Amino acid sequence: MSFLNQLHQQLGLMSWPLIVCSVITLAIWLERGLSLLWISLRGEQEKRRLRSQEIPYPGEHSEESASVMLQGCRLLVQHKACPKSIREDLAAVWLQHQRRRLHSGLRVLTLVGVISPLLGLLGTVLGLMEMFKSIGESGEPVTPTLLADGLGLAMSTTAAGLLIALPAIAGAQLFGLWADRLLDRLTHELNRCNLHLEGLGLGGRS
Repeated sequence: MSFLNQLHQQLGLMSWPLIVCSVITLAIWLERGLSLLWISLRGEQEKRRLRSQEIPYPGEHSEESASVMLQGCRLLVQHKACPKSIREDLAAVWLQHQRRRLHSGLRVLTLVGVISPLLGLLGTVLGLMEMFKSIGESGEPVTPTLLADGLGLAMSTTAAGLLIALPAIAGAQLFGLWADRLLDRLTHELNRCNLHLEGLGLGGRS
């Protein structure tokens, strides 16, 4: 509690909004990082296992715990009696749903990256206004030390806003690239599965 009080003294009125932004950034970083890492590792394991099987894709009634990649392949297997164009449309809708899942929270992260510096700047302006008001009411001589202390406290909110914004914006971009890479792999695997259902060979182990 003393840490929060000290932080409030350093950041002034903008302390709680900046704390909320930092908590949101940390939470999304942890959630997206662990989620995308899990999907990526499970997908690679399933991909290697499927390539080693004589029948590369499981039947529609398989009860194994499935990765995201395997769920998409099972969806196509369940509709193997449908024309190829219908399965392609079904895969496109499923991939769009996965895109929303993989990019979940990234817009919020971007929004935090945009808002945080503005909150810091607003805190600086309010701090300067309060400092000059106090100087005007005191009637005492203004010393360089007094100005340096006041400006230091006021500028700390801008620094805090930038420190929050940098990982927020970087995380939104990096996780977005990671999610797009996973979607490319899912699309590739669904195309292979669709060709397999058409009776075409799946040469190579890419």
